[in-house]
Amino acid sequence: MWDKVPTETPPCTRFLSALLFSLAFTSINLISAARPATDKASTEFIRTACGTITYPQLCFTSLAAHASVIQTNPKLLASTALSVTLSTARSTSSDMSTLLKRHGLTPREVSAMRDCVEELSDSVDQLKKSMGEMSQIKSSNFGLIINDIQTWVSAALTDEDTCANGFTENAMTKNVRTVVNARIVNIAHMTSNALALINSYASLHH
Repeated sequence: MWDKVPTETPPCTRFLSALLFSLAFTSINLISAARPATDKASTEFIRTACGTITYPQLCFTSLAAHASVIQTNPKLLASTALSVTLSTARSTSSDMSTLLKRHGLTPREVSAMRDCVEELSDSVDQLKKSMGEMSQIKSSNFGLIINDIQTWVSAALTDEDTCANGFTENAMTKNVRTVVNARIVNIAHMTSNALALINSYASLHH
């Protein structure tokens, strides 16, 4: 039996393999280097935009994690703020529905809680419609759609404020007022921020 003669990899093949590995390694390094710079620019863009509105710290903390999505795009900033607000409104509405089932509430608290759950449901609907319309914006329909979005988000904010106002009476126990206000004030402030960023985006097209 003949012994197999070891075959040596041709020099050109070794060179091409080394070149491909080098290119792949360089590409990875370039992507890794570019990503932090891009994220930093996006984060600063969010920080600057949030610095012009009523609740800047809440704005920044709620949006900074989405810097890679927002980039430095005013429309993506507004739509992301709206999306985060909608998500928070849904969880707040769920929390309030859970609180309504809790034992030990006074009749006045139960009544206010029911009204609040209904108002938050309306708020979620308004924000959901606004979110859907954001994806439909084009230059040809910008004015009409952005006006609808501004109207709906304003209505959502009114619903949230109405809910909060229902728990300012002394007839409410301090514990219930504290728990409800913490949740409602937070979502109201987030909605206010989203509306401000939407208004800012709208102003770029006037």
